[in-house]
Amino acid sequence: MTANKANIHLPQPAKIVRAEWLTANKQKKLFELRLENGRELGYLPGQFVEVSVFGIGEAPISITSSPTSKGSFELAVRAVGNVTNALIKLEKSDTLGIRGPFGNGYPIPSLLGRDILIVAGGTGLFPLRSLIHYLLDNRKSFGRIIIFFGAKNPSTRVFLSELAQWQSRNDIEYLETVDQCDEHWTGTTGVITCLFPEVIIEPAKTTAILVGPPAMYKFAIVEAKKKGIADEQIILSLERRMKCGIGKCGHCQINDIYVCRDGPVFSYAQIKHLEEGI
Repeated sequence: MTANKANIHLPQPAKIVRAEWLTANKQKKLFELRLENGRELGYLPGQFVEVSVFGIGEAPISITSSPTSKGSFELAVRAVGNVTNALIKLEKSDTLGIRGPFGNGYPIPSLLGRDILIVAGGTGLFPLRSLIHYLLDNRKSFGRIIIFFGAKNPSTRVFLSELAQWQSRNDIEYLETVDQCDEHWTGTTGVITCLFPEVIIEPAKTTAILVGPPAMYKFAIVEAKKKGIADEQIILSLERRMKCGIGKCGHCQINDIYVCRDGPVFSYAQIKHLEEGI
């Protein structure tokens, strides 16, 4: 599932059909969109789109819904720059531009039948939510599903109703932590790597999928390797300033790879020689 090459440089109008805040400080927002031409976006978990706010600019945003949901798609946005600060001010019925999808997505065929350990740090849950929904919608095709989620503090946790649902399900294992607790927090406190000792895995049949801030990768990779998970079975999603989406402009280049074209999803084996650039 790839972008329509005839329109790869031309944003397609998309209508916002739902918009809701994800945090009380109004810095993170969820949008549900439909392409105005009536077509499905057509994407894989882990892919991203370039989003245009007309008159402001364009920014890469990960798709947070699963392709199993038809008729619309969802984007979760954190306000971090001119485009995203303008984007989160939009509401239902507003129009924006969409190019894509771009990138390679998660290797779904190679995950079939395997145990999946998902490690989501902060807004790393945004792209991983697409994969999690896909796995749950096809639950019988996969082994154990273990989800680690870490946030800076309780107020920065997102998709709260879904986190509660995952915690209550008996067919997945959900563990979460916050770096800093408040007076109401009764769960685990500590960085996300403190969750690794809480589970026993079968490394030969486990794939670890990690998305989070760069500092998290260094330590989470170490913990995954301590569990015996092979480099080829540690999957990362890199974030870079992906501008063109097709590996032409060079904004996202790290040595010999273009994140937008060759990624954003990589195995650790593919990129460990670039570790200083992750």
